[in-house]
Amino acid sequence: MRVACVSLPALPLQLLMRRHPDWRDAPAAVVADDRPQGQILHTNRAAREQRVLPGMSYAAGLSLAPGLRARVVPPEEVATAVQGLVERLRTYSPLVEPAADEPGVFWVDAGGLERLHPSLEGWARAIHIELRGDELWPRVVVGWSRFGTYALARGGSGEVQIYGSEAMESEAAACVPLARLQLSPKVRDALDKLAVRNVGDLLQLPADGVRRRFGEEALRVWRLAAGDWRPGLRAQVEVAPLRRVLHLDHPMRNATRLLFMVKRMLPGLLATLAERHQVLATLELELRLEGGEVLSERLQPAAPTLDERMLLDLVRLRLDAMTLRAVVEDLALDCEGIAATTEQLRLYFERAKRDLRAADQAVARVRAEFGADSVVQACPGQGHLPEARFAWRPLESVRLPRPKEARQRTLVRRIRARPERLPPQPRHVRDEGWLVRGLAHGSAVRSWGPFVLSGGWWAREVHREYQFTELQRGDLLWIYYDRVRRRWFLQGEVG
Repeated sequence: MRVACVSLPALPLQLLMRRHPDWRDAPAAVVADDRPQGQILHTNRAAREQRVLPGMSYAAGLSLAPGLRARVVPPEEVATAVQGLVERLRTYSPLVEPAADEPGVFWVDAGGLERLHPSLEGWARAIHIELRGDELWPRVVVGWSRFGTYALARGGSGEVQIYGSEAMESEAAACVPLARLQLSPKVRDALDKLAVRNVGDLLQLPADGVRRRFGEEALRVWRLAAGDWRPGLRAQVEVAPLRRVLHLDHPMRNATRLLFMVKRMLPGLLATLAERHQVLATLELELRLEGGEVLSERLQPAAPTLDERMLLDLVRLRLDAMTLRAVVEDLALDCEGIAATTEQLRLYFERAKRDLRAADQAVARVRAEFGADSVVQACPGQGHLPEARFAWRPLESVRLPRPKEARQRTLVRRIRARPERLPPQPRHVRDEGWLVRGLAHGSAVRSWGPFVLSGGWWAREVHREYQFTELQRGDLLWIYYDRVRRRWFLQGEVG
């Protein structure tokens, strides 16, 4: 497949230069901490010309370049920039994968774009021009493998490179210096002692020797370069924005009625956030009035939360303070979430979401309208036959379930209150090909049994030969042959 690598070398430094354009010609650096002993992470060309290199302390850099300017670029700013770049690149291809351990490196699926772009070169140059317009310095390489495009984006020549064949890409990637790749200085120095300075030199070494002498880090680069391991493109899934819109059949202006409309929409949004392992940071309330006017209010809780009651209280206060000049026709909610802690999610999922008092009132209303036996529950009992081992009794009150922790998944047997008669079949027919429930359900493929149940002398003689039968379409039936009646019956199903 055709794949492209978009590399923005030293992305934190590029973000710093964009923030301070007057530093471009002066020695500048990105530091881990704003203190004299803070480590220098990235330096520009002016700083490198004065021998200020990454890994030095800020104080050591100042001793070499008295005019050195340095700032901290927070990880949150880098992460926001990476996410913004992913969204920009999605306008050129739906599959975009940002590098997990190297911010500023992206792989983009370049296949299947012929109908949108006349050539891959034009497509790659369009990406380069757009990012340059955003005051960034990208390199775009279109090739055939993740490693080849990455290596050439880091150490190749040219801001836009197109390789028409895998052989051309491999030949060019072999000349990329190892110093341009993400290898630890210790591994690079060890390889340099053997005059192994580029990818081609590394491939001349045997895999076992690379692992024994230089470790798993060097072996991983060797495997990628040799094509021994080519991971597929793991594109970042595009998360749809959380927005709910409610079109009101009867436009309204009353704040209390609007609050109840919000109460109908909010639980679904919070449940979706919880599934994404997020909590709500901001809630935007949008009201479209009759005549086309749109009112927007942004609500922010004191701390990110999934507490529905707290959020509804904020909405109520905001609605009470608003002056609506016309009735509301449409109501919309937009949620912005951030990563949740384990404790926040645990509290959300463990909190009871059912009002037992309201449930009892609903049951009482159903019972009053349809009779005392209209709401029942199954209760286990003592009985000889399977259908007699449970009974239906009126439900007195609703209780929360108390599930027990199961170490392994068990099958559930669904028993019919009255066994269903099956079409007449000979008693000896138990094996494959038996049409137990007709042609629509498929024939039997396997059976287990018989398991004999007999007795009942105190009431009436019972002799049943139970068995489990699996049908062709996957159904697992619990059936029996009644020797007294000489008929087959369906007792239940297992699932």
